[in-house]
Amino acid sequence: MQIIDAQIHLWGGESAPPHHWRAPYTVDSALRDMDEAGVDRAVNCPAIWDADANDYAVEAAKQHPERFATLGWFPLDDTADGSPVDTWLDKPGMLGLRFMLAAPDSADRLASGGLDWLWAAADRRGIAMGVMVLPPYLPAVGDIAARFPGMRVMIDHLAVNPFEKLPAAAAHLDTLLALARHPNVAVKATGVPSMATDPYPFASTHGVLRQVFDAYGAERMFWGTDITRLHCSWREAVTLFAEELPWLRVRDLELVMGRAVADWIGWN
Repeated sequence: MQIIDAQIHLWGGESAPPHHWRAPYTVDSALRDMDEAGVDRAVNCPAIWDADANDYAVEAAKQHPERFATLGWFPLDDTADGSPVDTWLDKPGMLGLRFMLAAPDSADRLASGGLDWLWAAADRRGIAMGVMVLPPYLPAVGDIAARFPGMRVMIDHLAVNPFEKLPAAAAHLDTLLALARHPNVAVKATGVPSMATDPYPFASTHGVLRQVFDAYGAERMFWGTDITRLHCSWREAVTLFAEELPWLRVRDLELVMGRAVADWIGWN
């Protein structure tokens, strides 16, 4: 079984937000940790707090194309438009885009249609688009997915606030599950241990994971870690899914642990 982490951050600078405590997180560090944990590949979402992270991602993918692919980003300022999309997608290892839309201004633009030019660009190209959104904006994601069916949406971290614990962390679960009716919406089951109220094997999260699996299926639920903010080992994050969820077995396990995200972003 090939194991592909659906979201990590690589960067070489010293700066990082406090909750990403493994900083910096370099290519060499990631390769060492992946080998120890039995992780074959990882989808790199370049750190938004490091201005050089996109260039670093390109170099990582050039040097290790069998280990890293990238969902890149560019500033969504008032002058942004769809023209950079092709330029970004021409970069080595760049298989899609990913934007953090949790800040009030960017989230409001998502809800108001102010980013429709971005979704239209992704829709025309049929590419994967990762989004980090907070629960109040999930209905807007559903509306966007319906209007731009060629874009393959990936919702970060089950839309869980990284600072919340269960049960509050999953208060939006019904809204997230309702989005499964859109065939072009998938979810990253990343950062799951951070919402747990108990130690490994994080049994408090198992019921949430089963509900998400039942709604989205193995083809649209992607295992991953966001490892730089987790306080468990990468190996424990792997075995949480691979060994501790008795309902996740054989073909479904292979899909969730990597094959499905590779198909979704076109990483052959």
